[in-house]
Amino acid sequence: MIDVGVTRMSTKGQIVIPNDLRDEFKVGEKLFIIKNKDQLIIKKVSELDKNLKEDLEFARRTEEAWKRYERGEFISMKEEDFLKELDKW
Repeated sequence: MIDVGVTRMSTKGQIVIPNDLRDEFKVGEKLFIIKNKDQLIIKKVSELDKNLKEDLEFARRTEEAWKRYERGEFISMKEEDFLKELDKW
């Protein structure tokens, strides 16, 4: 399940993780940030060894998908079909 929140960046470059998205984070916990064009992927440093390869692959696939979208290589589909495609990832 994907949870979504909205936040803003301060003039100092700080962002606040919305309260309902930070229940698994502790104050002072170190976070690893991957920048992929206009996306930021935030990961706990303590979890890097477990899933870093998967996260980097996700970032690569996302970048490829945006490139295909920008070239007009996309299709429309029903929600159910979209969710089935996501399950394949």
